[in-house]
Order: sequence, then structure tokens, then C-alpha cells
Amino acid sequence: MPNRLVGISPMCSSECGSFCLQFSSMAAPPPDTRSQRAKVVSIRPSGSDGVVLSVRPSTAFGRLDAGRFFMLRGDEESSPAIPRPFSLYRQGDSGILEFLIKVIGPGTEALAESRVGEEIVMIGPLGHGWPELPQDGKPLVMLAGGIGSASFYIALQQALAGTDQRPAVDPGQLHLIYGGRTKGLLYDIEKFEELGIAVIPCTDDGSSGFHGNVVQALEDHWRQSLLPSDVRLWTCGPEPMMRAVVKVAEDRDLQCWFSLETYMGCGVGICNGCAVLTCKEGSLGSWPVAKCCVDGPVFAARDVQLT
Repeated sequence: MPNRLVGISPMCSSECGSFCLQFSSMAAPPPDTRSQRAKVVSIRPSGSDGVVLSVRPSTAFGRLDAGRFFMLRGDEESSPAIPRPFSLYRQGDSGILEFLIKVIGPGTEALAESRVGEEIVMIGPLGHGWPELPQDGKPLVMLAGGIGSASFYIALQQALAGTDQRPAVDPGQLHLIYGGRTKGLLYDIEKFEELGIAVIPCTDDGSSGFHGNVVQALEDHWRQSLLPSDVRLWTCGPEPMMRAVVKVAEDRDLQCWFSLETYMGCGVGICNGCAVLTCKEGSLGSWPVAKCCVDGPVFAARDVQLT
């Protein structure tokens, strides 16, 4: 857990004890976090209601860990003042960063309507991302729902490329089960297929791939012996989907991590808007709550509760 500065909340006038002290604790943002402007390089449609926003930050970043995120907002006065959190989708060799954005409200709409050459405001990188894969050959199954796939692309790319310290992962070890209500909500699925890993699309309406949800697709692959029984599970998407994945992991005693999609006001641990309850038996159990923006957004399933 990050180092914390603990103090009484200025909005609290009662003697409520240790819970107030812990809940109002402030964690410093990561040391590589910075606020800057970024120029829009391109914007292209993805799926039925999404876009991929490509930007060039004014100050370039080195290699960024998969699963970390940025707070983004448009630079126009008409843009909402509070930035929105987005997982980093892809990082180009020329310093360009890409974000997968589903248009939901005024904040995402303002970003989706950005024009090439305009600037946006970005804060990041923030949070803690996906863990490094142990070199034990155990398969990794990523289960994504909708834009929950965004943080998986860099994780796959980095695992396949390897580093000076870690050998590349065999593509046969990596599996992506990608679900959506319909085919148009499987954003950029062809980009994942181009990586050469096993990609299993599934849709609620049967318009693409397996007819059903990601958990049903996972269990179907186990029934057909298309996947070994002992795998690691990573998941990101709607909370009901992730709860179902965590239940499977608990029933089968599998290692599981998830990336939370939640509302955030600041992204740096100040506003407490993204607090989640911890599990007493987990590694964060000494605190009643964790902050998604600084302790996550990626958590081991044993550490925090999905409500």
C-alpha cells in the first residue's frame, strides 16, 4: 500500500475514532505522475458507440505498466471541469498514447468530439496496474466486458515482447474471452486477434462468437477441455460480470485479479470518491477501505469487496 499521510477529515466534527482517521488518509500520487496538455493526433470510431483517441503528450513517457490510467478532460470551456478516468489502451513507439472511450455522457462526448490538432488536459499515469506474470507457464485467461478490454492490450503486448529481465510469454499461454451484449460492443477486437493469441468472442444475442456471457464461455471451454483447469484469471468490465468471475475463482481456488471501473473525482487519493471496502483476510485488511485510484484500480480478488 502507498505511504499515507493520515489526519482527521476537515469535514468531520465528531470523535468517530480510527475509521475516520483511516478513511480520510491521503496517499501521495505515483512519482511519475504529471499534469500536462496533449495534442490530439487522431480519433477513429470503434464499435457501435466508441472511439479510439490518440494523443501526443507534451512530455513523453517511458514504458508504462499495463492497467494504469489517466484522468482526461477536453481543453474547451464547454468541457466538464472534472476529468474522467481512462485506462491506457495502447502506447506507440513515437510517444503516442491511445485511449478507448465509450460515449456515455458530456465528459466522454467532449473527448470523442475532439479534433485533430486540439489539445486535451491529462493527469497521469495513475494507480497500480496488472501484476507481472510468474514464469511458471500457467495459462492466463483475461475476461473482458465492453471497454473493459482496454487495459488488457498493453498487458498482452508486453507479455509477448518480454524484457531484458523477463523472457517473452508463449502466445499459447494467453487467452482473451471478450464479451458484449452484441457484436458492435466488442471494441477493436480485431486488434487483439492480430496479436496472435486465442481470442474468444461472446455475445448475449449470439451475433458474434459464443452465444452467452464470458463466464459461460469459460465454463464451456473447460467442459470441452479446451482450457486447462488450473489458470490465472484477470477480469475487467461490468461489476456483475466481475463478481461472477470472482465466484468461479473462489469455487475453483484460482488466482484472480480484477480492475475496477468506478467514479473518480481527482484520481490522486484526495476526494475519497472511489473508496471500496477491503477484505479483512486480504493484504489490505488493516484498512477498512481502499482507494481505487491509488491502491488500484487493479486488485487481487482476495483484497477488496465487489459490492
